[in-house]
Amino acid sequence: MCSATVYEKSRLVTSEAAAYPIDNAFDSHRGPGGSRWVASEPGTQRLVLAFDTPQSLHTLHLEIEEPEVSRTQELYVAISRDGGHTYQELLRQEYTFSPPGTTFEREEWSITAEDVTHLQLEITPDKGGTPCQATLTALALR
Repeated sequence: MCSATVYEKSRLVTSEAAAYPIDNAFDSHRGPGGSRWVASEPGTQRLVLAFDTPQSLHTLHLEIEEPEVSRTQELYVAISRDGGHTYQELLRQEYTFSPPGTTFEREEWSITAEDVTHLQLEITPDKGGTPCQATLTALALR
């Protein structure tokens, strides 16, 4: 599995906690207890990957860990084929975390997307409105 950093030109993230930068989502420290990105502030966050050249995407691998706060995080994933001007939704998924029981989620989706210039993730950390930070443990593309 290739990390998205192999392909990407730049990353834009709305916020990141100093101890949990977005680079952690692309490193090899995956699984429960792995490194992770954490937003610096509560609320919906957006991560955009802009690729140097248009890419063909076949698999999206994602991991999220929440060891402390009970919440339902929503993830929205979209792609752009026109340099980030418009986006097409690929998927929308919810994850419910209930520490200390349910704290980790791993997903792998088969996708067919050609000529992708941008990949956008929008993360709402708690659909119930509890002020908490969005998290992402791993993100990889093939």
